This record gives sequence, structure tokens and C-alpha cells, in this order.
Amino acid sequence: MPSYTAPTKDLQYVLHDVLHVSDSDVPGYAELEPDFTSAVLEEAGKLTSEVIAPLNAVGDTEGCKLENGVVRVPSGFQEAFDQVREGGWPGLDMPEEYGGQNMPYVLGTAVGEMFSAANQAFTMYQGLTHGAASAILAHGSDQQKDTYLPKMVSCQWTGTMNLTEPHCGTDLGLMRTKAEPQDDGTYKLTGQKIFISSGEHEMAENIIHLVLAKIPGGPEGIKGVSLFIVPKFLVKDDGSLGDRNGVTCGKLEEKMGIHGNSTCVMNYDGATGYLLGQEHKGMRAMFTMMNEARIGVGMQGLAQADVAYQNALAYAKDRLQGRDVTGAKNPDGPADPLIVHPDVRRMLMDQKSFVEGGRAFILWGASLIDKAHRAEDKDADGLISLMTPVIKGFLTDEGFDMTITAQQVFGGHGYIEEWGMSQFARDARIAMIYEGANGVQALDLVGRKLAQDGGKHVMAFFDLVKNFCAENKDVEGMADFVEPLKKASKDLQAAGMYFMQNGMKNPNAALSGSNDFMHLFGHVCLGLMWGMMARASLKALEDGTPDAAFHETKLATGRYYMTRRLPATAMHLARIESGADPVMALDAEAF
Repeated sequence: MPSYTAPTKDLQYVLHDVLHVSDSDVPGYAELEPDFTSAVLEEAGKLTSEVIAPLNAVGDTEGCKLENGVVRVPSGFQEAFDQVREGGWPGLDMPEEYGGQNMPYVLGTAVGEMFSAANQAFTMYQGLTHGAASAILAHGSDQQKDTYLPKMVSCQWTGTMNLTEPHCGTDLGLMRTKAEPQDDGTYKLTGQKIFISSGEHEMAENIIHLVLAKIPGGPEGIKGVSLFIVPKFLVKDDGSLGDRNGVTCGKLEEKMGIHGNSTCVMNYDGATGYLLGQEHKGMRAMFTMMNEARIGVGMQGLAQADVAYQNALAYAKDRLQGRDVTGAKNPDGPADPLIVHPDVRRMLMDQKSFVEGGRAFILWGASLIDKAHRAEDKDADGLISLMTPVIKGFLTDEGFDMTITAQQVFGGHGYIEEWGMSQFARDARIAMIYEGANGVQALDLVGRKLAQDGGKHVMAFFDLVKNFCAENKDVEGMADFVEPLKKASKDLQAAGMYFMQNGMKNPNAALSGSNDFMHLFGHVCLGLMWGMMARASLKALEDGTPDAAFHETKLATGRYYMTRRLPATAMHLARIESGADPVMALDAEAF
């Protein structure tokens, strides 16, 4: 049975040594003193490690079951969900006026990583609710907010997002779900949605579906899409539940992973819906939820990599196999532990350097969201908009690769279900697909985000890296980080220049290199994070920290990333500069 230990110490390190959250002037950050965040993280860590993680394998083996229109969740899920609700965890970073605790998003993200690592399928029930509540908070009327948010913030009611239809996924302009206006101001929705996470279950009194649909007579394509609130049970004026609405689960999907989450086909048969936001502006409202979800999915990729790494590390230390070529390290035993072998060390260092760098990256991104929302910082808003496809695409691609690497450490046992490594790989795999497949994230990055606001935000990122390197070039111990980062950043700039020079006359030249560009960008971001962590740990050592071993380990792990992982930027640049010809050489009939 795999285990999970919440990385509270490392989360504290990133929040305080690296990001210095309690010193920030962002509203609400002054509350994030080390003692306070430690108490929150330790409590969340205890819940995730002791209550939620043990249900991960249960959810995988039992799955969900559809019985007479009702979805039964795996054993123990209801009781654990009750504990999550009672602890107020779903509303940690939601507004106080609706029952939340109004903590910054960065703290919610730190807690969210532990929840996702412990049990991704279970955590999705509250995660989708958080996103739906955020969309209502941003675009709903006062009445809609008062009606739905208090019970969604508490997860007494849960929420979903309904986009995909059987014939259309990314191309939402093709959707057929209709919303017929009624005399009383409501709409009647008819159509079918697929792949709806948490679409039906028994853990909440009501489920609030956010549904994209077209109002007849509206503009063609994506410009004619509107967003609607469609509750499972209609809500009366006094807030009590009324009649069952015309929305049902027609089928549960049989999936590769996340078996503990109910992925539903949802049928809307004249269901009563309420317009959220403006007519024909549904994508604008839905993107509030989707952008939050994409950051959350990036976190899922990181989280699965972390829990897989933890178990691979424990196995490598325990499993006896072969002898160290430089001399026996366990002379009294029949063999040495796996961890003595250089190739096993390589696999573990790949995982460790990714997980710790990715953790810093996603918390740094969360701090940008706080700056954008709490401090109304437009530059931070632009930068996190640029970073969203990188966080989602790079962290989930790499996160999945790291679960496979962790599985490899186990050898044959990694392929056997009882060890749990298969589940981590299968659960991580969906993160590369949903909330916008990673190929689409790469296209968004190259096709839209680079040129956003005249390229202002990507130039701001280049300046951020340049200034960091300039500030630290003469700091003792930083050369191992500054020089590789400068080289990687030059590769990223060269790739951007290639797109500028070739993309307009031949769009395929840019689009053929978009996936490589996303990965190149991701590596530079993790290189920057490792630079920031190196500077923090060198300062801690200089100040005489009592935990020197922690910081020496951090520096050694960072040096590994800079020397063994970051040079991938040169490979990605070479692929980008090869242009579209190798990719587009064959006619479709030749495949």
C-alpha cells in the first residue's frame, strides 16, 4: 500500500525563505506569518495523510457506480468529505461574506497540492466546486451570489463545469445545447454534455451545474455561446430545495484513471437555467473558471509526481538489489539497496529536482494571482496570463513523465497494482488532456499569449530573468545557477525571435514548434525558481541556520537541475528552428 507524507517543511520554505510572503504588501499577506501558515499546513497535512490518502487506492479499485440515476461514491468518501467540510477547507481562500476564510490564493494553493497528492479523484469534488463558485462570484448578480455561494463555499452544495459535447471538445463553437428563453426570465436547456467531472454524486444536497449553451437567434460559432446556472434541485426563494430539475446522469464513463471521481454524461431535458453574466458572453464567464482550473490541473501534475517520488524513494532505500560498483554499502546483507546505483540516483534526482522546482513555480504563480486580484496589479495579471499555459502544459507533461520514472524505480513491482505506482501514472495522465489538451495550451501560448499587449508580458519575463542574473552574478555560490539560467533564457529569446521572423509568413513554422516552446519556457521558469531557491538557501547558510543539511541538499538538487535538466532548452530550440518542413512533409494520405 503506497503512503503519502505532506511536504509541509518544503512548502514553508518556499512561502517564507523564497517568496517572503509575510513581508509582501499584497493585502492579506501580512497575516501569513510563519507560525500561522505552519499551523494551517500541519493541520491540512494531517488530514490529507491520515484520512484522504488511505482512500486513494479504495477509490481506484471500487470506482463509482450508477444506480437508478444516482451515483454511489467509493467507501469512505462521504465520511472524509464531511470532515473536509467541517474543517472549512473548501472555503479557505473564499470571501468571508459567503462563509469563507478569505485567505490568499497562495495559501489555498499550498494546501491544494497536499489534497491533490493525497487523492486526486476525491479532491476534484471540492476543486470543481471552488471553480464554479469563483465564476459566480465574478459574473453573477447579487441575488445569484446570495443564493448559491454560501452553500457552495461550504461544499454543502457542489459545482461542475459543462463544456464538452459528444461531437465537440476544444471547438466549442460547434456546440448544439440550446437554451430557450422563457417568459419569467429563465431558460429551458436541452442537450447533452460529456466528460463532466463530479457531475452526479450523493455527497452533497445539491449540485450547481454551470452549462454552456446557445440561445436561438444568437451569433454563429463561439460568439453565440452563453453560460447558465442549472441546479440539480431548483432553489426556492427562501433558499430551501424545491423540485428536481430536468438534468440527469445518463452514463458513467469507464476511464483509465481517477476512478473515484464520477465522470458523467449529463442529459439536459428542458432543464431550468439562469443566465450567468451577459447573453452570448459565456466564454468570458467560463474562462474565469477554466483559468483557475488550468492552474489547479498543473498542480495535479506536480502533486502526482510528488507522491510517486515519495514512494519510489522509500522503495529505493529499502529494496536490496546488486552491489555498489565502488564497494559494498551493506556488507552484512545479501545486496545493497537500490539507491546506491547511479542510474537509480539519476531517476530519483530527476524527480526530486522537478517536484521541488515545480512546487516553487506553482506557488510563485499563485502569488501573481494574488497580486493581480488583491492588489489590482495589471502587470502581475498579464504575467500570470502568459504563464497559465506553461504551468498547465509543462507541469502536467513533466509530472506524468516523473510518475513513469518513479514506476521504473520499482522494476517489475511498478507494474503490479498492489504497489500503487500504476494508479499514480494513470491518474496523472488525465491532467495532460482535460481543461484544454496540452497541445492546445502550447498553441495558446505561441498563438495568443506571446503577442498579448504587444509582447509586453513576455518581455517583462525576460527582464525578470535578466535582472535576477545581474543581481546575483557576483554572489558567492550563485555562478552554478546564474550562468546556466542566462544561457537557457537566451535559447528562449532566440525561439521567440524565430517565431517573429517566420510566423507571419508561415504560421505553421510557429505552430510546429509550439510544444517545444512551451517546454523550453517551462524549463527556464524552473531554472529561475532554482536560482531563487539557491539564493535563499545560500543566505540561510550564511546566516548560520541550524538546519544546514536541508539547505545544502537544496543547493545540490538545484545544481542537478541546472546541469542535467536545463540544457534541454538547446534541444527544444533546435527543433523549433527546424521549422515546419519536417513536420508537414507528408501528405495526409502518406501516413
